[in-house]
Amino acid sequence: MIGTVQKIVMFDVDGTLTPARKDMKQNMIDCLAKLGAVPDLHIGVVGGSDHSKIIEQLGHGAEHKFKYFFSENGLTGFRDGQPLPTTSIKAQYGDAKLNTFINFVLTYIAGLDIPIKRGTFIEFRNGMINVSPIGRNCSYDERVEFEKYDVVHNVRSTMVKALQEKFADYGFTYSIGGMISFDVFPTGWDKTFCLTQLLDDGYKTIHFFGDKTYKGGNDYEIFSDERTIGHTVTSPEDCIVKLTELFLQ
Repeated sequence: MIGTVQKIVMFDVDGTLTPARKDMKQNMIDCLAKLGAVPDLHIGVVGGSDHSKIIEQLGHGAEHKFKYFFSENGLTGFRDGQPLPTTSIKAQYGDAKLNTFINFVLTYIAGLDIPIKRGTFIEFRNGMINVSPIGRNCSYDERVEFEKYDVVHNVRSTMVKALQEKFADYGFTYSIGGMISFDVFPTGWDKTFCLTQLLDDGYKTIHFFGDKTYKGGNDYEIFSDERTIGHTVTSPEDCIVKLTELFLQ
């Protein structure tokens, strides 16, 4: 058990602590500083992106500013700035099986008729595969336009259905998050993966704040897990309001 503190507040990153793929603003930095000073309460973050991307958004040394810092849904983690044990999707599946999946994804994207395509359609991470039909090299304005297009044309959800049917025997879970992509990972390797560590360390109350808490969103599993108290937010500003109401009055 980590000391005598038994309560922790965990946060999603995009849309919760920061605008999507943007830096954390000063008002959130100030709010987290106040929250971190509350007695008998720890704070942590669990994001779907890899370590370097989350650091870009939360700032250099963020691993030391949170009690827990989990990237890739918790597959890679830090406690008090020190690395925790990790695992990988490559070790779980092997290159041959993953190549079959990746080749199909690239062929599918090549056949998509969408307004624009950029580069980096697949990003291979330690614990997941991130798939972006438009490509992660798009500009922020292009991200915004694709998200609007996707709401109408269901590009990502349709692609997920195709992959679920084609690779039903892979045991993959598909999670739509952010503005332009979706994550693919072994079932159980969603954000609930980090809960085992937290429970092993003695936390009895785990709050989670996230924006994609609807079914199919990348916060849904941890938000709805019986081991957490879930809170839905619509923006970093809304998150600050809810944190103030619950913990800072």
